[in-house]
Amino acid sequence: MDDALKVLIVEDDPDVALGCEQALQLEGIATERAASAEQARRRLGYDYPGIIVSDIRLPGIDGMQLLRETLAADPELPVILITGHGDISMAVQAMKDGAHDFLQKPFPPEQLVEVARRALDKRRLVLEVRSLRRQLAQRDALEARLIGRAPGMQKLRERLGSLADSAADVLILGETGTGKELIARCLHDLSPRRHGNFVAINCGGLPETLFDSEIFGHEAGAYTGAGKRRIGKIEHASGGTLFLDEIESMPLPMQIKLLRVLQERTLERLGSNTSIPIDCRVIAATKADLLELAGRGGFRADLYYRLSVATLNLPPLRERREDIPLLFEHFLLQAAARHQRPQPADNPGRIRQLVAYDWPGNVRELRNVADRCVLGIESGSPPFASETPDGPRPLAETVDAFERALIADALRRHGSLARTAEALSIAKTTLHDKIRKHGLTEPG
Repeated sequence: MDDALKVLIVEDDPDVALGCEQALQLEGIATERAASAEQARRRLGYDYPGIIVSDIRLPGIDGMQLLRETLAADPELPVILITGHGDISMAVQAMKDGAHDFLQKPFPPEQLVEVARRALDKRRLVLEVRSLRRQLAQRDALEARLIGRAPGMQKLRERLGSLADSAADVLILGETGTGKELIARCLHDLSPRRHGNFVAINCGGLPETLFDSEIFGHEAGAYTGAGKRRIGKIEHASGGTLFLDEIESMPLPMQIKLLRVLQERTLERLGSNTSIPIDCRVIAATKADLLELAGRGGFRADLYYRLSVATLNLPPLRERREDIPLLFEHFLLQAAARHQRPQPADNPGRIRQLVAYDWPGNVRELRNVADRCVLGIESGSPPFASETPDGPRPLAETVDAFERALIADALRRHGSLARTAEALSIAKTTLHDKIRKHGLTEPG
């Protein structure tokens, strides 16, 4: 029996409850007990990992009302009712109302185990289907928000999907403009904390003199000018996600205070001696090598290890050039709608220049270029200037990058090897070899 699934026994008679527990536990079925429907419903909810076995006759709310409330919250949660001799008509009505089954007292332990096993099997299947549906919805949501088919982006989406519903703190590594805050928001939006606050703090833009008040909050009168209580950023993020951007720029004295809060998950507002419990997921982002920075005394190594329970590496745009046409098209559509201008016509020469450029500002810079193209002011500015600021790239490297991007874009547009080969005017065998050379995925 799957240990994740259990039987919630709702029974006010301790002897009957104990007998049910022992019968189930001897067969390896996990149990928990509630003496009333009021106690039981505090533990229940959508996706409860188990089933309910409840007496109909209970103090306060009876088993029939518990059945109705349970099925209203989760229509696929099996409820098995225990009935006395005079409750048969109620049991029949309960079955009509959606009860999974009923047991008439006195019942042999074997009957309880058999009915519970069938209900647990049904519940397991329901939860597995729901999990698969969530995974599919999550994958679709990530593909819509994290655009790109390069291997690095596929790996990033897979890793992000596996981390989203966990409580693990995450460190996001990436150059300026790669989308670190977007990744943090995806982690929040796809997590069980999505209904809580997403609180973003730019550690580089926070004056050290205001750090304690902004981060931890203060009580009225804590210092001159503190006229009323202020809830700090960390406390505001409780129940949700705290995003610490540019964590490498946080002053060392502030790092010590933050480390203590993250370790103990409590804080004290300025002017108060009362510890406040904090329940938030922490996501930090940096463009720096924090370990190298720690070796030079510029960052606390213990804070690095506290933040980096899991890491996500964002590839720079120059390492996924095959995504540039798709991203640019996406940003053009957004820019045209935002500026209420027509989308510019396709321009193969422009795409070649985009793919050949090194993108020091990454995706953020590409978005700005799309804006300029829609506004008709792109001429003379990178990547449409004669050279990039770092000088021209080697011809072989430029040609190779362009070929990879061109093939990836053609595969996306045409969807099959034959149609792509025809569109590119090359043999299918040649196209197959180039797909393997560039590490692309051949269409099925």
